[in-house]
Amino acid sequence: MKKSLVVLALAAAFSPMLAQAEAGDWVVRARVVNINPDEDSKLGKTLNKNVSAGTISPGAELKVDSNTIPELDISYYVTKNIALELILATGSKHDVSIKGDSLGTVTNQLLGSVDVLPPTLTAQWHFNPDQTFDPYVGAGINYTAFLDRKLNVRQGVLPGLGAHKIKVDSDSWGYALQAGLDVNLKDGWLINADIKYVNIETDVKLKGAATSNRWTKIDSLDINPWVFGVGIGKKF
Repeated sequence: MKKSLVVLALAAAFSPMLAQAEAGDWVVRARVVNINPDEDSKLGKTLNKNVSAGTISPGAELKVDSNTIPELDISYYVTKNIALELILATGSKHDVSIKGDSLGTVTNQLLGSVDVLPPTLTAQWHFNPDQTFDPYVGAGINYTAFLDRKLNVRQGVLPGLGAHKIKVDSDSWGYALQAGLDVNLKDGWLINADIKYVNIETDVKLKGAATSNRWTKIDSLDINPWVFGVGIGKKF
């Protein structure tokens, strides 16, 4: 009975002070996010097909490591329930490695790193914008700019192919899916937890003696990260 009275008292204390969402409101959130790639790579098959057969195991892949970075996002409420969110993460650096060469010609090794900038725009549906707990879902588009495309700084990282260079070929456009929860507090402040799945696809190319000094595709690398975030926000 006492516990029930405490819960009711807290609810009564917070409810009148919650900032109710209205059309035209802005929300600024600061999050800490972990970017966890769910990559799909066909390095072995593509390299053996397009450059030189038997260079590497067909099952060899490129692996992209995770990273934790700060993120800033700005939301605009079109209606009480519909918000547009622009996600402005800082550049995120990820190491790229070769894994799974069972032939042993290459061995597992670090190629280098890529620095990506992934601004994302989503449209969200907020289920309970006037309540303490406001879950939402969203979907939108992502543009990923690869700020540093050169993967390896060493020559001849793949034996048997002579001197060569490797790079990420192009930036990426893709979709983004999102789900999250705002915990609304007094004076417009809120606590946020958020998860996103971002579609990021690019090609990896090699240039050297084995390709007549032309850039040749050696992998279709789908990075496709899960992005987990927590943070705070303020409604204006």
